[in-house]
Amino acid sequence: MAPPTSDDVGAALALAVIGASQAPLLLLDGEFQVIAASDSFVSLFGMESVPVRGRSLFSLGAGEWNMPRLRSLLSAVGSGEAHVDAYEIDMVGPGNRLRHLVLNARRLEFVEASSLRILLTVVDASAARAAEKLRNDLIRDKEILLQELQHRVANSLQIIASVLLQNARKVTSEESRMHLRDAHQRVMSVAAIQKQLAASSLSEVIIKPYLAQLCQSIGASMIDDHDRLSIEVNGDGSAASGDVSVSLGLIVTELVINALKHAFPEGRPGVVTVDYQSGFDGWTLSVSDDGVGMSAANDAAGLGTAIVNALANQLSATITVTDLEPGTGVSVVHTKPVGTAKKADHANIRAV
Repeated sequence: MAPPTSDDVGAALALAVIGASQAPLLLLDGEFQVIAASDSFVSLFGMESVPVRGRSLFSLGAGEWNMPRLRSLLSAVGSGEAHVDAYEIDMVGPGNRLRHLVLNARRLEFVEASSLRILLTVVDASAARAAEKLRNDLIRDKEILLQELQHRVANSLQIIASVLLQNARKVTSEESRMHLRDAHQRVMSVAAIQKQLAASSLSEVIIKPYLAQLCQSIGASMIDDHDRLSIEVNGDGSAASGDVSVSLGLIVTELVINALKHAFPEGRPGVVTVDYQSGFDGWTLSVSDDGVGMSAANDAAGLGTAIVNALANQLSATITVTDLEPGTGVSVVHTKPVGTAKKADHANIRAV
């Protein structure tokens, strides 16, 4: 008996490596006959009790491997026209069990043309796909629950605001009435914010319609004659995250209420203008009026001023107050890239 050659030893070693591979592997010849199969492949597909070597790939199992698409893929690989990387394919096995497989196939080049070999790696990604589907289902359910919560919170806030307004009408103290109306406006602004968030996507809010709805709510309760006094909202159609939009809405609420209370005394007519513009370098929110101006306004620091300054700092934005002659303009500017949050100008914001 002739001693084994180095080629024989190499071939035997290659087959042993394939058999011991942790990855499910098949070594096929040019006719797609199985030359070697890894133990992991045999175990994964339950073929321990049947011979695998020497059989056609397409005859394995109960015939589930006999898929025209798989034949076409391996034919293209064998002819050298293509190689397969992470190709996903669904296979229905015994008992209608669906497997989601990820295939990698390579033609192994030899000196002799008759030595065509194809190395096929088969990964069962069924568990990963099921886990991904479960995760996506949980995320979708969470989003639905969160939207429902947004609706309920908005409805509850509107009820609270109505109670505050009713109490404001009943009290005899003008100071108490003023505080209750201020509380009513702030609760209504948060209710409008919640309503807009519930109606939009959970990730982003289109700012212009959001601020328009907010200002419509404020104007409905604070403006007696809309022919004399009005609120205009402008914007560029850009969007912001839910967190940023909440802060922007609260800032607009404080500044608009401030203007309506102080800029138009004794029935003076005018317009409050809200504008939001966003670009690659940041965004600018402005609230302006054509009222009596800064010199005639009450400069005492109030709760509204503190709220606006705190929110601007939270957004890493700066506040600029301008005397428009007539009227006053307040700009809140956020510049990218975000650095250390700048302190807002506390001095010239009228008290709410």
